[in-house]
Amino acid sequence: MFNTETDPYTPFVQRIMRIDNITWGKPPKEPIVKYRGEIYREDTAHAYDELNGSLRPFGVTPLFRLENGQHSIHIINGVIQPKPSDIRWNIIMFLLSAISVLLAGVIYSYQGPVPQNAGLVETLGILLQHLDVGLPFAVSFLGILLAHEFGHYLAARHHKTQVSLPYFIPFPLSPFGTMGAFIQAKEPPRNKRTMLDIGIAGPLAGMVVAIPVLIYGLLISKMGTLPVSLDSSGLSLEGNSLLYLFLKFITKGQLLPAPISYGDVSPIFYWVRYLLTSTPLPFGARDVLMSPVAWAGWAGLLITSLNLIPAGQLDGGHIVYVLLGKRAIRLWPFILGALVLLGFVWEGWWLWAFLIFFLGRTYMEPLDQITPLDDKRRILAVVGIILFILVFMPVPLTQVAPLNGF
Repeated sequence: MFNTETDPYTPFVQRIMRIDNITWGKPPKEPIVKYRGEIYREDTAHAYDELNGSLRPFGVTPLFRLENGQHSIHIINGVIQPKPSDIRWNIIMFLLSAISVLLAGVIYSYQGPVPQNAGLVETLGILLQHLDVGLPFAVSFLGILLAHEFGHYLAARHHKTQVSLPYFIPFPLSPFGTMGAFIQAKEPPRNKRTMLDIGIAGPLAGMVVAIPVLIYGLLISKMGTLPVSLDSSGLSLEGNSLLYLFLKFITKGQLLPAPISYGDVSPIFYWVRYLLTSTPLPFGARDVLMSPVAWAGWAGLLITSLNLIPAGQLDGGHIVYVLLGKRAIRLWPFILGALVLLGFVWEGWWLWAFLIFFLGRTYMEPLDQITPLDDKRRILAVVGIILFILVFMPVPLTQVAPLNGF
């Protein structure tokens, strides 16, 4: 018989698990107690919910773990009590980001006169008088970001997982006016199924908005010819992904930018090289002159691709973790190496390599690591990886200074 005064947990664990071994620990560095054996309930997700509900009055939390292929239940001190957020900060940061994104839209769209010797203050004054021209970009891009973040938020609410509302990050005078947004998790997801649903809901919801926005933006964009050489303003080209190339093809009827000549290489080799390195520079090529709406849709693809990098706390990190578990950490050196190599074609990847070096080894872990993905979610996780391949841009932006600037 168990002494329920000194061991109140085992009777509840026995209801769901055949116990082979019990090890008492030394909190707080160790769990209060570890149980090893076999959970005999077929639905391990329901078994976790049942045990968690039974132990909650004792002020402890169970963790389901796999150790050397064997089921293990760890009982740890404390019960997660999510604290309410101050929604005022969400509103303030969104409004600041909306203004910043609107200004970025004006900078991209305004084609009116600016005095040649105008300073920064005078230039900003002129741009602020034409805020209306920034609305198409701002509305389109914010719509994509809102869809992405509320995809995460609503999926979390569906699974009764506490998260904050989105925090938008204003970034004035940048190409997009924002560094994106994030949602703060107030508690770990219950299991891998919940983790996947929350993690992948953002990219999928964002793409549901981004693709129609981009298609419409491309349809209203005019075609033009790129300069045959660098002029006084230099050359700036958006990056390409497989999906972006395809959408330009179905809206404009050809792969763009369409070169004057493929030279002495095959068209397949040319496009593979251009996709991966954005070389050679397509001087004189026919290309789409992106409307503000198309620019917003393209930015939505870029944001999605960055979020799907399979590392750390990014959406892609959640996806590979639910597929591979703790083995996902084995991908870290390969991802880091790939980013370092990509830095030779776009220097911005070195910053990402720096971030992944310090932050990419820590993955979110669900409370229940035993419950596996079901078949539908396993397919959904693979879809997430395929989406990453389709939207990833090896060279997000190409900017070349004019010859007289050297």
